[in-house]
Amino acid sequence: MNTDNDTHTTATVAANDPLEAPPGQQAELPHVPVQADTWQRKATLTLAALGVVYGDIGTSPLYAVRQSALAAGEHIAIQSAIMGVVSLIVWSLIIVVTLKYVLLIMRADNDGEGGILALASLAHRTQGLDRRVKVAIGTAAILGLALFFGDGMLTPAISVLSAVEGLSVESKTFEPLVVPLSLAILIGLFVIQSRGTARVGRLFGPVMVLWFIVIGALGFVAIIRTPHILWALSPYYGLLLFVREPWTAFVSLGSVVLAVTGCETLYADMGHFGKFPIRIAWLAFVFPALVLNYFGQGAALLRDPSKADVAFYAVAPHWAHYPLVFLATIAAIIASQAVISGVYSITRQAVQLGQLPRMEIRHTSATDYGQIYVPRMNAYLCTGVVLIVLIFKSSNALATAYGIAVTGIMVLSTVLVGIVAVRQWHWKMRVVIPVFGLLALIDLAFLSSNALKISEGGWLPLFIAAFVYVVMETWRLGRRAHLDRIRNESMPLELFLERAEKTPVRVAGTAVFLTARADAVPSALLHNLKHNKVLHERVIVVQVMVDDTPFVPPDKRIEVEKLGKGFFSVHIHHGFFETPDVPHALTEARPYGLAVDPETTTFFIGRETLVPADNPVLGRWRTWLYMQLASNALSPVRFYHLPPNRVVELGTQITI
Repeated sequence: MNTDNDTHTTATVAANDPLEAPPGQQAELPHVPVQADTWQRKATLTLAALGVVYGDIGTSPLYAVRQSALAAGEHIAIQSAIMGVVSLIVWSLIIVVTLKYVLLIMRADNDGEGGILALASLAHRTQGLDRRVKVAIGTAAILGLALFFGDGMLTPAISVLSAVEGLSVESKTFEPLVVPLSLAILIGLFVIQSRGTARVGRLFGPVMVLWFIVIGALGFVAIIRTPHILWALSPYYGLLLFVREPWTAFVSLGSVVLAVTGCETLYADMGHFGKFPIRIAWLAFVFPALVLNYFGQGAALLRDPSKADVAFYAVAPHWAHYPLVFLATIAAIIASQAVISGVYSITRQAVQLGQLPRMEIRHTSATDYGQIYVPRMNAYLCTGVVLIVLIFKSSNALATAYGIAVTGIMVLSTVLVGIVAVRQWHWKMRVVIPVFGLLALIDLAFLSSNALKISEGGWLPLFIAAFVYVVMETWRLGRRAHLDRIRNESMPLELFLERAEKTPVRVAGTAVFLTARADAVPSALLHNLKHNKVLHERVIVVQVMVDDTPFVPPDKRIEVEKLGKGFFSVHIHHGFFETPDVPHALTEARPYGLAVDPETTTFFIGRETLVPADNPVLGRWRTWLYMQLASNALSPVRFYHLPPNRVVELGTQITI
């Protein structure tokens, strides 16, 4: 197949639907030097995790108590509302973040990596699953990715808006500047992405340490003044809210969940920092600081309920207000950067697994593999964030839209981890049902409460997720139809080899043809033979496959099969966290009896022109969308790192 031209045709077509791909070899993460196990190394990773992993959830105090107290205080006495929502927030941190994510879900690592896509791949790899269950897992992966992209646009907007709005607390004269200043900060943040964040990233940890110390200290001082708030540590007050005003309590859950936004980041960034640094940072530092601040905000509101709309700044003395605004803005920028980097990472995974068209992925650091920049996604994110700020104009309005994407991912994560617990951890059903039943009930309660806000702004993340889902599903279905068409029109490689000896001329040199199917002749090879009437002395048919593991160890990277008559079949394996590099992989084929010098090798790729059929399989609008996605995909020359001066492109027309 002419995947040479196509996207993933090589890197993903081995598994048109990545989650339908046959399980690859269990990838082993590169071994870390022995000193990595020292306490100094762990302390360094813990500090880095504070800056990257906890930026989002660490800035939730800017708006979580405010929105929750306002939602509950509209219908019941403000004192009861404050005690109830603070209790609900603290217990959400305990159950959802600590028990579910930190202690439970982080056990479900895919060869050390986490995140909704890695989790779906892990669950899909389970032996003995029904075909329908595997399809459902694949759908959940795409849906989770779509929701994550929606969350990636909302988090920078609400975090920066909430911080900058602190200017108008002291004086309303600053209020007209909130939106312009927020836009300037956000646009500037996206502009500097192309330069990489390695240097700035070194400051993230210390700044967030200062942030957590400050908010924890402010909360502690407020608690000292009103220690009565500590009674909210008992779940009794949260449950009492449901007993006295069940509907009001249910509605307030849509705001309470704002306190746990960012919990998915803990799991998604597990591969970068490891379980221990993330867990110790949460248990020993972040969790205590957040609890102190939430209790402190509750204490401040018990003293003066009229400050509910500025709950975060109510804990600070007058002289510290503007310094706190400055620090909050820096923390919000860090939180935004962490989410943006997460979107880049998940985009790379989606591209590698064939869920999205090829995109340019730049590595901005020579030492940090996780430092990447995706120009196209950066432009999409920047445009989306700017539009969101212009549409909603305030964090209060935006808070109604925030949460539904996060709760959707939470539900999907619980279901997928439940599958892993039953089929891979071999947990007994008498344990699985109560544990995951309770977690699913909590997640669904949060999701249902947020669903009430769809008309008020919750439609936005759903719209973004629906759009991304349609694009990804169209790409997946389009690739399948595309590959089916190519397969039907291809000649079996075995038949071609039988006729190869009748070829009039064999010229010196090595030719490499990329293909999605190792058993079929690449169309570029047939076109070269048809027009040039020659074959090279050595013809290498290369199939690049992305396994459903994050990394593939070097000894499992390449497979070589001698087909005779100068033909070789090569399978190159990559993990979904790796960047395909065909020339480099071919240089590692020497131990297998195949010596390749990329500088003297000719790479043939096909440039396909897609034409809609009279009755397209996908329907007219989806066929049009797929053709647009395919035409805008990154050139395979750049995606597979082929040497441009050694590439020959041969055109062909495909009707789909």
